[in-house]
Amino acid sequence: MKPPLLAFNKKGIYCAVANVYLDPWRPVEKAIISHGHADHSRYGHKKYITHHTNVPIIKHRLGEIEVTGKDWGETFTINGVKFSLHPAGHIIGSSQIRVEYKGEVWVFTGDYKTEDDGVAVPYEVVKCNSFITECTFGLPAFKWVPQKEVMTDINEWWQQNKQDGRASILFGYSLGKAQRLLKHLDPCIGKIYTHGAIEKMTEVIRPLMNFPETTLITRDTKKDELKGNIILAPPSAQGTPWLKKMVPYVTASASGWMTFRGARRRRAIDRGFVLSDHCDWEGLISSIKATGCEKVICTHGYTDIFSRYLIEQGYDARTEETQYEGEIGELEAKTEQTEAVENLK
Repeated sequence: MKPPLLAFNKKGIYCAVANVYLDPWRPVEKAIISHGHADHSRYGHKKYITHHTNVPIIKHRLGEIEVTGKDWGETFTINGVKFSLHPAGHIIGSSQIRVEYKGEVWVFTGDYKTEDDGVAVPYEVVKCNSFITECTFGLPAFKWVPQKEVMTDINEWWQQNKQDGRASILFGYSLGKAQRLLKHLDPCIGKIYTHGAIEKMTEVIRPLMNFPETTLITRDTKKDELKGNIILAPPSAQGTPWLKKMVPYVTASASGWMTFRGARRRRAIDRGFVLSDHCDWEGLISSIKATGCEKVICTHGYTDIFSRYLIEQGYDARTEETQYEGEIGELEAKTEQTEAVENLK
C-alpha cells in the first residue's frame, strides 16, 4: 500500500514527496502556512510560504523571516507536487492548502468558516479526495445565528451602556476577532478605544481593509474619556490592573464558547455574544459534503465525536493529534469541551 500524500508526524503535517510541511508546530526547512494565528504560524522555520495578505501579519508576529506570498489559486510546484492556496474565510489572509500529486487531491483547511464576515475573503469549496478538517465546534449544540443579528445585539448593548454612563469592554482575539468586531461596530454610538495588542495588529491590517477610526488607550488616557465608549481588548487583559481606568464598566466576550452560560460564568463576563471564526456543526458537515471527498481526517476539537458521526454517514473518517488549539487555549478548551459534552447528556 502506497504511503499517504500527507502524513502526520511529530513536527506537523508532512508531504514527503515535496519535503514540505503544512502549518508545522516544530521548526522545519520549508513550511506552507494557512494563516497568522500563533498555533498555525510558529517561529523557527527556514522558509515560509503563505498568502500575500498574511505576509505582513506573520512578519509582525515573527520578525524578519524568509517568506514568499502567493495569490489565491496560484499553482506552485515542488518536486512534482502541485500546491495552491484557497480562501478559508477564517480570518483575513487565511487559506486552505490544496495538494495534488498524480491525480490525487488533498485539502488541508487550517481553520475555516463558511459565513462571509465582511473582512476575510469568503470560504471557497475545493473539490478533493481527502479533506483535513478542524472540529473546534463539532457538536450539534453549536449553531450560529447570522453575524448581522449578533452585531446588532452588540451595538444595542453598547448604546444601553452609554445611556447608563458606563464603558463597554468587549473581549476578542487581537488577530481576526477584533478586526471583525471593529468592522461592524457603529461609530455613531461613540468612540472606539483599543488595547495596545489590538491596535498594533489592526494597524498592520488597516492598509488592506477600511476600518472605523480607533483610539489607543495609553497612560495619558483619562477615565472620563472612556465613559460611554467601547474598548476592544484581548481576553488576556481580563482581570488585570489595566481595567481599573475603565471603571465603571460592563464586560462582554465574543466567542463561539459563549453558547454555554457556564463559560461566561467562569470568566466572570457580564454578557456573552456567540460569534465564532470557525464553522458550527452544520457548517462543517455542509463543507465536507461539498468537497465530494471520500476520506476525512478530523483534527483539533471534538475529533472523536465528529469522526464517529462521519463514519455513520459513510465517510472513511479518522482522527489525528495536532498542536492546534482552535478558538481558545488548550487548557481552557478542555474545560469548555467537558461542559459541552455534559450538555448533550
